[in-house]
Amino acid sequence: MKLLVVLSALIALCAGNAVPLVPGDNSHYVEGESRYIWMPDGEGVPYLVDLQESADEGLLLNRNGNNNAYWLYTRLNPTNPQVIVHGDANTIWSSNYVASRPLKVIVHGWNSNGNSAMNPLITDAFLGVSDANVIVVDWNALANGFYVSAVRGVPSVGESLGNFLVWLINTAGGNWNNVHLVGFSLGAHVVGIAGRVAGGQPVRITGLDPAGPLWGGNSNALDANAGAYVECIHTDGGLLGIFDPICDANFYPNGGRNRQPGCWISTCSHSRAYELFASTVINNHLIGRLCDNINQARNSKCSGDTFQMGNGVLTKRG
Repeated sequence: MKLLVVLSALIALCAGNAVPLVPGDNSHYVEGESRYIWMPDGEGVPYLVDLQESADEGLLLNRNGNNNAYWLYTRLNPTNPQVIVHGDANTIWSSNYVASRPLKVIVHGWNSNGNSAMNPLITDAFLGVSDANVIVVDWNALANGFYVSAVRGVPSVGESLGNFLVWLINTAGGNWNNVHLVGFSLGAHVVGIAGRVAGGQPVRITGLDPAGPLWGGNSNALDANAGAYVECIHTDGGLLGIFDPICDANFYPNGGRNRQPGCWISTCSHSRAYELFASTVINNHLIGRLCDNINQARNSKCSGDTFQMGNGVLTKRG
């Protein structure tokens, strides 16, 4: 009997550390146990990530939140960004920033940059329905390192973003009741930290499938204290995303897990979060129902009150 237990433990250990060979296939993955997982870059291409590799201390020393770039888009410059430099007020005065407009902030995830697919998709959606200031945060200097290094660097990126927003509003004007932060994957945790640094003043924060690997029990993770209303859209829970209801409102489209409709590799389900969100900004057409428990959400068996998922409505609460 003891021999059987030892053999079972060895088999489990080998399975948890085995290198998966099929790109994008995370069927092997067990949360908190597996060493390897496939993660998509900003264009959806899967890369194999070692969750037990050492962080690049040199990268973390030289690349941090101070490297954040802030790209402003408005209806006057919907495709060509104007760069606002933290601490340089002239870069605000010479831009199209208008304090009375809503401020939308978009933050990408791992192995991505300001030009990755989610940014123009969500930017176009916001500008299509409102005359807004849209700021895309490019933190590629750190995001394009090893995943473990990027996770370690998220607090610095989020703190710098929070300080930038406080400076921007104090310098050029604005209203926290017009501020909506949107982050995908690791970017969801970035906006969570930014919101808390800003004292929870942003009126809305949206976490798009907040990154799961290495974030269980992590005090830096997105939570409901980040803003007045914090919403999560979970599409790959238990794999690349967190499944737990960490926000004020948590939406689980199609059960919130892999595989989302139309996806043939599990990494695709992760990206569905920002595609669904962009669609709701334009059409505000996806409606969830209140669940009595997490199992109802997992099995798409919820039948309670209705609530709109996503959208860009600043007065939204629930």
